[in-house]
Amino acid sequence: MIKTVAPGERYGNVRIPSSKSIVHRQLICAALGAHEVTIRYDGLSRDIRATADCLEALGAKIRRTEHELHVSPINGSADTEKAILPAGESGSTLRFLIPVAGALGRRADFIMEGRLAERPMAPFDRLLREHGMALQRDGQILRCEGQLEGGLFRLPGNISSQYFSGLLMALPKLNCDSRLQTEGEMESAAYVHLTEEVLEAAGIRFNRENATAWNMFGRQIPRLPDTVSTEGDWSNAAFFLCTAALSGQGIRVSGLNPASNQGDRQILRILREFGAEISVDEESVSVRAGCRRPIEVDAMSIPDLVPVLAVLCCGAEGDSRITGAARLRWKESDRLTTTTALIRSLGGEAEELPDGIVIHGTGRLRGGTTETYNDHRIAMSAATASVLCSEPVTVLGAECVGKSYPAFWRDYEALQKAEQLD
Repeated sequence: MIKTVAPGERYGNVRIPSSKSIVHRQLICAALGAHEVTIRYDGLSRDIRATADCLEALGAKIRRTEHELHVSPINGSADTEKAILPAGESGSTLRFLIPVAGALGRRADFIMEGRLAERPMAPFDRLLREHGMALQRDGQILRCEGQLEGGLFRLPGNISSQYFSGLLMALPKLNCDSRLQTEGEMESAAYVHLTEEVLEAAGIRFNRENATAWNMFGRQIPRLPDTVSTEGDWSNAAFFLCTAALSGQGIRVSGLNPASNQGDRQILRILREFGAEISVDEESVSVRAGCRRPIEVDAMSIPDLVPVLAVLCCGAEGDSRITGAARLRWKESDRLTTTTALIRSLGGEAEELPDGIVIHGTGRLRGGTTETYNDHRIAMSAATASVLCSEPVTVLGAECVGKSYPAFWRDYEALQKAEQLD
């Protein structure tokens, strides 16, 4: 799909969809639970569909309506049939459900699409093999079998937090206690806090030792409330908040929890440093442009924000620097390369670093045609970039936003253009 976005500032209101990160975790806890759970949400993305499809392949029953997921848990009886799990391009789905399949003792073939098969698994795969599982890659298929065994699990802190979260959700299912330990400082720790939050809501007992280890008690069944709701997604909200920080009239984004444990809530701190004017109430944030200062960002704990922050920095005059983002090279695209290419394709100046980007901001962009590289965050960042442009922005492959935010283009186009105010 080709989408042409008119240049110029935007203003208005938008309600953000539910947090993809939280719904993944709620689905898994519900499927491993003891009773039917209804998950209330806004916006069913392709990644969430992937997790739901995989859980159904493992034996859960999931009925989907426009704003609810009704989850009946996986039957406790042993199933010797191989499960075919369509993980799509969802790294969360794959990394969360490999140890879950092991905890269930299931043989499973994960079907991977896009760049997912290229993303590194070490040392997670080696750790699972040490604890009773067998894993083998066969092109776009990851074959898993064997019963996950409890004990001591050690992982370096500088790998994806999704590996930690997958184990935290799987280990309570085992017939013995386990210990999960991180070596070194954990990156993206806020995502693990989200996992803890959902586990606690499900009544799962564990002991956290400082920021380095979890003692997980076995023989537990998650028991979420009969109905759970999901707060808005700060990662997706960031595109509208950055658009607002470049627009004089401003945008109000609703559906957000200002006290959320989502790591990407840090966007508010960064926008204040940028000079934006911000007001917050119980479930919304309003932002409008201020003085637009160059900024420096360590993105180690907020890698998903890098593309849109790089675009934001084009709106300031002077050099901005984003570092700590080497892991972005293994996302849906190599996001350091593709973000740099996005800025250059629209007339901006940026240079790629081994772990980040330097943006030579001039306060404006030209516009033009840009690729998405099948990456939803590049596509949505292109929409934010149009605010700075003097010419339209033509986005090739714009349908990729369906991975995380299917209604994005509808919501963006519902905003008003500032030039309509005479």
